[in-house]
Amino acid sequence: MDLNTTKIELAKLILSIDKPKVIDKIIDLLKAESKDYWLELSDVEKEGIQLGIEQLDTGEKVSLEDFLKKVS
Repeated sequence: MDLNTTKIELAKLILSIDKPKVIDKIIDLLKAESKDYWLELSDVEKEGIQLGIEQLDTGEKVSLEDFLKKVS
């Protein structure tokens, strides 16, 4: 099924809902999915993420196994 067909089917399902609580849950889910979590991060968190991306881009990485050994 293509995306537009899926959207139409979803709209039909939503239009058939008679319970306000279900509608509220759908609205909450859609709002949560559309948040830009980057805007909610502190500057320190953003810098840490950027540093990690830069390290990965330059080949500086540690395997999960090595990391787990180090922190255990």
